[in-house]
Amino acid sequence: MTDTFNALQTAEEGDGFATRLVQRSLDDLPPGDVLIRVQWSSLNYKDALSASGNRGVTRNYPHTPGIDAAGVVVTDSTDTFAEGTPVLVTGYDLGMNTAGGYGEYIRVPAGWVLKLPGGLDARVAMLHGTAGLTAGLCVQALLDAGVTPADGEVLVTGATGGVGSFAVALLAHLGFQVVAGSGKAEAADWLTQLGATALIDREAMLAGASKPVLKPRWAGVVDTLGGEPLANAVKSTSYGGAVACCGLAASTDLPLTVFPFILRNVRLLGVDSVEQPLATKAAVWERLATDWRIPVLESLCAAETDLAGLVPWFDTILQGGVRGRVLVNLA
Repeated sequence: MTDTFNALQTAEEGDGFATRLVQRSLDDLPPGDVLIRVQWSSLNYKDALSASGNRGVTRNYPHTPGIDAAGVVVTDSTDTFAEGTPVLVTGYDLGMNTAGGYGEYIRVPAGWVLKLPGGLDARVAMLHGTAGLTAGLCVQALLDAGVTPADGEVLVTGATGGVGSFAVALLAHLGFQVVAGSGKAEAADWLTQLGATALIDREAMLAGASKPVLKPRWAGVVDTLGGEPLANAVKSTSYGGAVACCGLAASTDLPLTVFPFILRNVRLLGVDSVEQPLATKAAVWERLATDWRIPVLESLCAAETDLAGLVPWFDTILQGGVRGRVLVNLA
C-alpha cells in the first residue's frame, strides 16, 4: 500500500465545476474506522449530480463522488473486519460529503460496512450497487404488503434506469407479470429480454391525469419517477394493491387526491436505501446473492470503464442516456 492513490475529484473552476483524475493522499481521507481498497464502483444519478456541483447532494468541494464501493479491508480500528475481508459500502454519506468510491481508497465508519455475501465478488456487487439494493427493497416492500404473482400485473416506471431495469428483472425472476413503463421505444427488445411481459409508453402512463381514479390494473408498482407517473400509477392500482415509491426523476410533486387510498385501500410505500439500518441492507443483499440472483444480470451492464473514462458518463446519465448499469473498475 502506498500513501498516494488515484481518485476523481470535482472542484469549482471559474463559474462552474470540473472533474479530473488526481493523486490524493491517505491523510486526505476523512476520519473513520475502516480503510478499504476499492476495487469496483458504479455510476448512479446522484454521482453525476455531485460531479456537476449540485450542493443539494454535496455541500463542500473539492470532493470525490461515488456512492457505491466494493473492495477489501486494509485496516479496521474496531477489529470488526480482518485485513483482506471482501466488503461493500452503499449509501449513508459515502460519495455525498464523505470521499466516495471514485477513489482507490475510502475510509468510513464500521457501521457503514457489510461483508460481501458469499456468491458475490466485488464486480457483481457493484453491478447491483445502490440501484439493485433499492430495487430489492422495493420488491421486499411489495411482498411484505401481500402482493403476489397471482394478483396480476406489476408496473415498473422508469424501466430503463438503474433501479427500474433491475426491478423489472428481479420481479420477472420471482414470477411476476411485469409491465415496463418507459418513454424509450428503442429499449423494448432489451426490456423484454430482462423479463417484461408488456410495455407501456409515457403517453399511456400519463393518460387520464386529470381524473381522481382510473380503471384498476396494477397489483403493485415500483415507481422511480414521482410526479404524474406516480400519481397515475396509484390511481390505476387495484383494490388492496401497493405502490413502492423510491425516485423523483420526473418530479417531486404528487398531484393526487385521497380517493385511491380510501376507496381502493391502496398503500403508498416510501422506500429509501441510503439510511436503512445495516441489518436491513444485509438481509436484502443476502437474498440478492442467493434466491434473488437474477439470471440475466449481465444484461444489465451497459458499460465498464476506468476512472479516467468515467467523466463523460456523467452528462450521459443526467440526460437519461444510460440503459442499465455502468461499472467502474478500480482494481
